[in-house]
Amino acid sequence: MAQFSTKCLIIGSGPAGYTAAIYAARANLKPLLLEGPVPGGQLTTTTEVENFPGYPNGVMGPQLMEDLRSQAQRFDADLRTGLATAVDFAKRPLEVTVDGRDTVLAETVIIATGATARYLGLDDEQKYLGMGVSACATCDGFFYRNRTVAVVGGGDTACEEALYLATLAEKVYLIVRKPYLRASKVMQKRVLENPKIQILFNTNTLGLFGEEVVEGAHLVEHAGTDKEDKFDIAIDGFFLAIGHTPNTEIFKGSLDMDEAGFIKVKGSSTATSVPGVFAAGDVADPDYKQAVVAAGSGCRAALDAERFILENE
Repeated sequence: MAQFSTKCLIIGSGPAGYTAAIYAARANLKPLLLEGPVPGGQLTTTTEVENFPGYPNGVMGPQLMEDLRSQAQRFDADLRTGLATAVDFAKRPLEVTVDGRDTVLAETVIIATGATARYLGLDDEQKYLGMGVSACATCDGFFYRNRTVAVVGGGDTACEEALYLATLAEKVYLIVRKPYLRASKVMQKRVLENPKIQILFNTNTLGLFGEEVVEGAHLVEHAGTDKEDKFDIAIDGFFLAIGHTPNTEIFKGSLDMDEAGFIKVKGSSTATSVPGVFAAGDVADPDYKQAVVAAGSGCRAALDAERFILENE
């Protein structure tokens, strides 16, 4: 077992975590960043990113994260492989256990552990991830202009994604496992009235097919009933819109969260319910889930942490 001390501990290595490290390091906080199980976060599984500022010709997701990581290293941020496995925010300094054995004592903690998109659990989802399968229409919809796509889900998020994709794609299937939409009435109306969107009620996805990229989906209607009907649809893109799960398990009981598990922050700041603990990126953002928004909140968290340290010296 080893013990380390730092003015600023950053947990997570997506756009929020690396940006927080850049700002904290430039403020001479000498931050220690735990990169977690997937350094770079969700963007490392993304192909081309075209909507992150500063890359006029687009950039591959892994390259974008490597650029952010290198920038943090340039300012001597201490980036370490490790997974936060427990926290004790009831004491000062704040205490975080790493990999179940080491301990970090920190004056401030920035949580940037992100959120994980929910998938159906099909093997084909991983097979075609980045090759037709996506959990972010805003991120990847541009690549499906004048093509045919499918969105899975029946809530507001799914309807929003279907409507967004309908502005780009030639046709959008909305695959809904229930016989109705769970979305708000206004969203239902917009989807039902959009001529580009075809809703497939009582329908589940059995699998996807295609040579190297998604070319279609195997579906079943009224599964397990005497009206069961299996059929295929030809699609170029398959979008999951069944929600995200924030990576906040180890913080339950220590921080205030909403019903879905997203960390609550105070007002326009990144401050959580515990003084000196800040949350940035998707872990505290149930709405936007965009890399540039996460990066901006990482900046804010670092500035909030710096201010907290100055005010409590």
